[in-house]
Amino acid sequence: MAAFLNKVSLMLHYQALAWNDYAARFVPCLRPKSAQTRPVHQTSTDPSQLMHDRAFKMFKRLLSVDQIFIVPIEFSKSIEGIEMKFTLRQLEVFVAVGRGESVSRAAECVGLSQSATSTALSELERVYDRRLFDRIGKRLQLNELGAALLPQAIQLLDHAAEIDALLAGRSGFGPMRVGATLTIGNYLATLLIGDFMRQHPGCRVSLGVHNTAHIVRQVAHYELDLGLIEGDCQHADLDVIPWIADELAVFAAPEHPLAHKLQQGGVIDFADLLAASWIVRESGSGTRQTFDYAMRHVQSKLDIRLELEHTEAIKRAVESGLGIGCISRLALKEAFRRGSLVELPVAGLDLARQFHFVLHKQKYRTAGITAFLELCRSVTAGASRSDEIVLPYIR
Repeated sequence: MAAFLNKVSLMLHYQALAWNDYAARFVPCLRPKSAQTRPVHQTSTDPSQLMHDRAFKMFKRLLSVDQIFIVPIEFSKSIEGIEMKFTLRQLEVFVAVGRGESVSRAAECVGLSQSATSTALSELERVYDRRLFDRIGKRLQLNELGAALLPQAIQLLDHAAEIDALLAGRSGFGPMRVGATLTIGNYLATLLIGDFMRQHPGCRVSLGVHNTAHIVRQVAHYELDLGLIEGDCQHADLDVIPWIADELAVFAAPEHPLAHKLQQGGVIDFADLLAASWIVRESGSGTRQTFDYAMRHVQSKLDIRLELEHTEAIKRAVESGLGIGCISRLALKEAFRRGSLVELPVAGLDLARQFHFVLHKQKYRTAGITAFLELCRSVTAGASRSDEIVLPYIR
């Protein structure tokens, strides 16, 4: 215990020596060597600086750590007479913690140790004497103030990244995080992003593919810059912008009894649908949302044998004769052309829907996001429905 108290005493002595004349300019942080930016300790004849240097060396030896560096952080800047008490690095840490609700996950995102990440967040709260998170065990959940600050912090960091790129002479756009639902992600988004990156080779784009409910949740929590969804969305914090029309189709294997009925001139009706076994998408997907609404009057009578999360899995299951399915025409376009699957048209069954762009109302729209939206619109401009989009580089 005595040794521990001696360590604490020396640490406090170090802080007292450094704070008055030096801590306004530099803050000690534990950072990995890979994160070292530049050395800042230089020989000086200033007595207070020499005292600081000696204390720093004692502090470093005391902890037996060879990875302590002095990271330059300006604690306050005056902008048009307003004193700024925060740094961009602190905001970066705050955003990372707000998104991940964990200091350890945030530390991985920003490239700092957990100790340095926690210190940066605590310092931001201490300077303003305001709490930004509710501590629930090891989880940090944004409180009302933190939730209000998050979109503004993200916007400021996006602006700062654009300014940095401009001053550094880098052309192109900054990184973008795009999310797409499975149909769009598998059959459109990857091609659109590939085309976008060919036009803007300096831009990095990450694509996450999930169902509609998951993408909406990620956009609402600022985890994505843009969502491309095929379902409906009523979230009050999101802008939902129509993109292009889409339509589902009921389909079967060529050997299925309903396919034979159609070949013999018969008509598929609701009685046939109720007698058939179904293979459909999972709840929470946009495809399932449209299917359930179209079948709302007979839904309880349907024989749903399988619920699968991937359109390709549904197609394979239907091809093997396990039942009939209902997914987007866009996903069925090539299978219909090859004849491995056949459409089962049903009179009076409305399976039309709309693809949408989803963005957070409070999130800054970067030049990269704007350019990507323009590309998406230009590619679909000549089509009235998703399966009519001309994509010549698809085989």
